[in-house]
Order: sequence, then C-alpha cells, then structure tokens
Amino acid sequence: MHKKNIALLGATGSIGLATLKVMRQHPDKFRLAAVAAGRQWDKLLPIIEEFRIGTVCLWDSAAAAELRRHTSARVLEGMDGLLELVSLSEVDYVLNGLVGAIGCRPTLEAIARGKHVGLANKETMVMAGEIINAALKRNPSSLIVPIDSEHSAIFQCLAGRPVSEVEHIELTASGGPFRERPKADFRTIRKSDALKHPTWVMGEKITIDSATLMNKGLEVIEAHYLFGMPFERIKVVIHPSSIIHSFVQFRDGSLMAQLGCPDMQLPIQYALTYPERWPLEVERLDMAKVGKLEFHPPDMDKFPCLGLAYRAGNLGGTAPAILNAANEATVARFLEERLGFEEIPRVLAAVLDQAVIKQNPSLDDVIGADHWAREAAVRILSESDGAYSSAPASVSPVTAAHAAKRSGPTPSGKVI
Repeated sequence: MHKKNIALLGATGSIGLATLKVMRQHPDKFRLAAVAAGRQWDKLLPIIEEFRIGTVCLWDSAAAAELRRHTSARVLEGMDGLLELVSLSEVDYVLNGLVGAIGCRPTLEAIARGKHVGLANKETMVMAGEIINAALKRNPSSLIVPIDSEHSAIFQCLAGRPVSEVEHIELTASGGPFRERPKADFRTIRKSDALKHPTWVMGEKITIDSATLMNKGLEVIEAHYLFGMPFERIKVVIHPSSIIHSFVQFRDGSLMAQLGCPDMQLPIQYALTYPERWPLEVERLDMAKVGKLEFHPPDMDKFPCLGLAYRAGNLGGTAPAILNAANEATVARFLEERLGFEEIPRVLAAVLDQAVIKQNPSLDDVIGADHWAREAAVRILSESDGAYSSAPASVSPVTAAHAAKRSGPTPSGKVI
C-alpha cells in the first residue's frame, strides 16, 4: 500500500501533537514528509529525528538558524518557506494546524498544487472563504476536509448529502469557563481564569476565544463557507460536556449528531483517512456513564463576540477578515495582561463600526483589511485609554511582508 505523505503545519502545537499520535498508530500507512512550526526548534528536533524528516520550516528566522546547527534536515523559514514546504512534490496531503492568519496562504498554495488539505486553521476560511472556494473550483483534484471537531461532525453527518436537504446546522459550544459567571463579575476576570477551559486542552489564543465565544463565532463563519449554508440556518447551542460535537437538522425532521469523547485524534484521523474509517485507540464513549446531556441557548448579551461574528459574516467581503485580525490583536493584548476581558468585544465592535468592507475581495484586499484592522484595534485602545497608548501595533506576520505593496482600507464605516 502506498503511504500517504503528509506535511504537518504546526507540528509542536496541540493539533500537531495529536496528529503525531495518530500517525504513530499507523506507521505502515502514513509518512511524515515535512513539518513546520513557529519558533520552538527544540521541540521540533525530536520530531525530526523520530520521523526522519528531510524538510522542515520555522517561522522565526533566529529559531531556524539555531535548528540548522542541530540537524542535517533542510531548514526553511518564514512564509516563503511554508509555501515551498506545501509545494513539495513528495507531499500528498497538507494538514494545516497553524494558529492565526498565517495559515491562509499555505492553504491556497496547497489547493493550487492539487493537494488534499486537512484544515484545523479556521482563520483560512474566515479570512478568505470566498477565495478558497473559488480556488477549489479551479482545482477539482484538491479537497478540504475540516478538522475542527464541530465542522468534522457536520461533515460526517452530511455524508455527502446536498445542502438542499438540510434545514439548519447546529454547532455545539462548551460555553467556556464563564458560562455560569455573572456578567457583572467579568471585570475581575484575569488571564489565568480565562485559560482554564473546562473540556479541551488547547493553545492560549484559542482558549481565550473559547472563553469569549469568539471561537464559536469564527466557527459559524467557517461553517458558512465550508458547507454553503446561509447564516440564518447556522445555529449555536451550549453543550457543556462536549459529548455531541454538532448537529445537522434535515428537512424530513431527522436530527443527526456525531458523538465522541473530547479527543482531537478522532477528527484528525477522519480527515486523514476520509472516506474510510480506520481503527483508532482512543477512549470510547459509554452513554450509560454519560447519563444526562445538557443544552442551553447562548447568552448573546453576556458573550457579544458571538453576535459580532454573525454581523461580520452577514456583511461579507472583507468583514470576517477584519473581525479576525482585530480579535487576534486584541486577544494578544489580553494575554499580555494589558487589557480587561470585557474590553475585547468593545474593541472589536468599534473596529467593525469604522471599517470599509470591500465585497468580492482579492487576496491582496483581504491582506490589506487584515493589516488595517490590527492597527485600528491598537489605535482604538490608545484613544480610549492612555494606559495602552505606549503599546506597539500588533501587526500580523502574514501582513507585514505585504505592507509595502498595498495600503488597507480607511475607516469610514462603508461597504463597497
């Protein structure tokens, strides 16, 4: 049997490490051909040695230089390195577990090369869903299979059925650590509180997004582009135990759900083996032990980030990219403990209010919107509170390389 040759982006993160666990269970079927990470060269080194990898990429140039001193593998760096890595002729499959906007261009490059993509980088579809879908139409040999547990669940429930048969889809959300906390107490929330997710073990940024429900909002936008579902037919329900990963309500009244213990190995392996299902050693769900399943409507007043995501999604064009970029910049400030938790949605709303939204955007338009939104978020913080005025603008690595080539939209609150 021909081994599937995989390029793993984000190898040292939670998705990457879970992917390695899956691959270790099937050494006769998977080969790790290339890996990429941010700056943790010391964590990447044992992966290179274990899987005998010939080509690697680090985003950070200093980390790449250090890694070259410790390995004979070819070490690439930066965005150019990521694009070269996913373009390797020996790579059949790209698993994108990168965090943030930098995941967008490698996904597009993989599609252009006709490769299959396992997508755990939701920012790809949030920023450039229209562009990604157009690229998939131009390259029919390519395919995206979602890895987020919620989108994997919907993908599995649809099982190839047309969207015309679907009444609505329903994304489940754990509700994060503050589901039962009164809104009046949000001003006391600290970084350490927000990083205590009740169900999943994830990276810092996505854990904060889960606490604000922005993660679910970004997933709503991602679902719109992945499944071609109008926003009014995408619902969210709070399900604290994270046993049911999402629902699909069909027009005939049937409600399909995908259940499983909270373990990312399951959607990762399904993405890698689709349309087949292979054995996987993970915890099995015992429904008798689970007992009751609990569901609640989301509190849109307490968690306004979810409503902001619906707003950006309905605006379309560059609005989702603007919201995502502003959120990345604002969450980074919160993680630096220089911003209050309840200020996050206020900044995001202000950025959307001021943004120019361009419809039918090009990739340069999206990158420009991303760059403008990050600068706008920091400017709004500086204007509203002098305590933040000395902080530098949070510019995305994906936009920095393009800043000299174009300018972003100016703040006038218009849609063009």
